[in-house]
Amino acid sequence: MRKVEEIYWLRAYGCMAVFLFHLLDHVNQRVDNLVTDLMRLPLVLGTPIFLFISIFVFAVRYDKSVPEGFLTQRVKYVMVPYFVYGFIYSTAEWVRLQTTDEPVGFVANAVEYYVYAGWHGYFLIIAMQFYVAYWLFARWQLWRLNPVPWLWGACVVSMAYWGLAYWFNVDWPGYLLWIAPLGWIYVFFLALVLVRYYPLAPESVLAERPVWMQQMASPGWLALFVALVIAATFAGWLAFSSKEVWVIPFFVLFTLCAMRYLAGRPAPSWVRQINAYSFGIYLAHPMFFVLADLAVAPLSLPITLYALVLIVVGVAGSVALNKLANTFTLGSMLFGKRLKVA
Repeated sequence: MRKVEEIYWLRAYGCMAVFLFHLLDHVNQRVDNLVTDLMRLPLVLGTPIFLFISIFVFAVRYDKSVPEGFLTQRVKYVMVPYFVYGFIYSTAEWVRLQTTDEPVGFVANAVEYYVYAGWHGYFLIIAMQFYVAYWLFARWQLWRLNPVPWLWGACVVSMAYWGLAYWFNVDWPGYLLWIAPLGWIYVFFLALVLVRYYPLAPESVLAERPVWMQQMASPGWLALFVALVIAATFAGWLAFSSKEVWVIPFFVLFTLCAMRYLAGRPAPSWVRQINAYSFGIYLAHPMFFVLADLAVAPLSLPITLYALVLIVVGVAGSVALNKLANTFTLGSMLFGKRLKVA
């Protein structure tokens, strides 16, 4: 089967989206207005893109069965970094809190990070649930079912989950609300649907996909939805994160459109390089943001220069750490394995 070039593009986009979303968290401490809100619009898709890629790649690679040790490998290279980086971030936060009027105990703070997934590594918990779900999907031969009706049902379930959670002001500890699978189940079935109709050759794209998929993959529908979101932003009706009701139709339209128009389009070297270090960048960049903040705090830099410093330090530091860690096997398991990109 031909290389899935679309995934290279989407993984690079997802990595940049998460990176820039967290960058704006720092920028918003200095300036927070409508412009920065609109800048978040294309960035809210970062988390669902990474989840989508995981299931899509597994379904293309393994089809109707998964190899022995599938879950063991996922635990080794996903959950081990979760605990390693969780320790780094939780310890740093514990040290910071000791200098404030509200210090916390080391164990209580660690529970917030590890058990309640109260840091950006919550994504790894969601991903691990998806890996188990795909293992069960293959083991129980659920590929015999048509995933399309399940996709529409999953979209309703996920939208209802986020909508009701915010309507009733559900406030679980840490990020427990975010890691519950009901909020992300639509991504799982969207990946299965797109794999089911994934063409074996670029020229068969239109012939392989059903009419509804071709229509929803039109840039016109995506542009119309984005226009509505922008209008709602001006009206002050929206919050910007990947955990919002409106993100679900946005992600479905975006992914259908992207998978159609990126099909067979070779990813350049810079896109492949982002792919190679994407996991390391995802895990480490907030740490380097904080280090950069500490370094430039006394300088009162202009906001543009401040953002540029964060970008350079965040990318260079994360890539350097990942390169160093991947010089030995244990390091790649502890700090994030670098992807092999052909």
